[in-house]
Amino acid sequence: MAGPIQAGAEALVMDAKDHVATAIKDLKPGDRITYLAANDVHSLTIMEAIPFGHKVAIVPIPAGTHVCKYGEVIGRATGDIAKGCHVHVHNVEGIRGRGDQAQAAGGTGV
Repeated sequence: MAGPIQAGAEALVMDAKDHVATAIKDLKPGDRITYLAANDVHSLTIMEAIPFGHKVAIVPIPAGTHVCKYGEVIGRATGDIAKGCHVHVHNVEGIRGRGDQAQAAGGTGV
């Protein structure tokens, strides 16, 4: 579990392996935000609007890369996602529980 919220932070990172932070307020392009990751305070500039509760990329995420939140894979990037950009269903596809993905990997799809 993540540690305490850093005073003044605008986003939360749940695990040191995460590619994203969760916005704890509405963020707009040009905002300079801070967040705590691996016990260090980091900052980045927001590139596009990110609503409260949505994810922001804290590292560049190339197309096809597994996206991590909570230290776990939550999906795969469908296109390149720049640091500071909104990460959501428009640029990440879910891969958990997808029979078509299991079949492509040689599984049964069940």
